Amino acid sequence: MKKADVNDHYRIARERMVKNQLVARGIRDPRVLEAMRRVPRHLFVDEALVDQAYQDHPLPIGYGQTISQPYIVALMSEALELEGDEKVLEVGTGSGYQAAILGELAHKVYSVERIPQLLARARKILDSLGYNNIFLKLDDGTWGWQEFAPYDAIIVTAASPQVPEPLLKQLADPGVMVIPVGDEFSQNLVRIRKVNEQYIREDLGGVRFVKLVGDHGWRQ
Repeated sequence: MKKADVNDHYRIARERMVKNQLVARGIRDPRVLEAMRRVPRHLFVDEALVDQAYQDHPLPIGYGQTISQPYIVALMSEALELEGDEKVLEVGTGSGYQAAILGELAHKVYSVERIPQLLARARKILDSLGYNNIFLKLDDGTWGWQEFAPYDAIIVTAASPQVPEPLLKQLADPGVMVIPVGDEFSQNLVRIRKVNEQYIREDLGGVRFVKLVGDHGWRQ
């Protein structure tokens, strides 16, 4: 296919993904839907899996990690209730796809990844797409990124047995955190609102993520 035809092919695939996987399941935030239409998800998956990039399931990205199902990316992004001027912390850069969506929705995104090969690949893709508002760091994400705290929103893209204390401390007041919490096999997606030094917890439903490895998550 010619390049223009390829671009049309992926644009149509994104439109179908948004209509059939997101809108049909109740994602309503127009900014989230537009970001999901815009970001080329196929660039964030392994070349052998490109034909599955817009399908309704997660995909492996190596090192025991995955790129989340499109619906879960949209659900977590919508749950942050971003308006465009926020500073966001992401724990678990992974493929870089969630960071790109956040880069469309927020003013600045600080993303922490513990696996150097994934971080290097994500940085290359994000740079190629021109995201100059996304900043990456190699570290144990369960400690957050203290240098730029507090954050208006925090998103954790791996499952923790409990909410890491450093992340709670780095959340602005008011602020919103979205994190999967549970055991190794199943978790609940939890939204935590910080208001007047109080934490209000809300269950957004069952999910399944890879483990959040770190000092305040799972041990290796």
